[in-house]
Amino acid sequence: MAHSVDVYVGKRIRQRRWLIGMTQQQLAEHVGIKFQQIQKYETGANRVSASRLWEIAHALGTSISYFYEGMSDAAVDEHPVDEELWGREAMELLRSYYAIPEEQRRHIFELARVLSDAA
Repeated sequence: MAHSVDVYVGKRIRQRRWLIGMTQQQLAEHVGIKFQQIQKYETGANRVSASRLWEIAHALGTSISYFYEGMSDAAVDEHPVDEELWGREAMELLRSYYAIPEEQRRHIFELARVLSDAA
């Protein structure tokens, strides 16, 4: 059975990969492993060594600490990652949002804020 920390780190790897629009195959090529190993990391079936996590962080353009952010004993034991908050749709929305020029993005952000307050 996978340890809850390994599952948490794996889901954070998947989140970051989705956020930047990278496939498992692309990540595997950057790190020099097969994509099946990335799948195992993302599900927590296999633990990620410190050196491999460093390589993955570099390939994903983030720090190692990113993979542990938001982790607490309760979060890891009960809900490793909020799937509703970090599901595929949310990740695609974030990716699209950050592809918009900054000035337009600010207007969209303000519109979203107004709409959410009205809901």
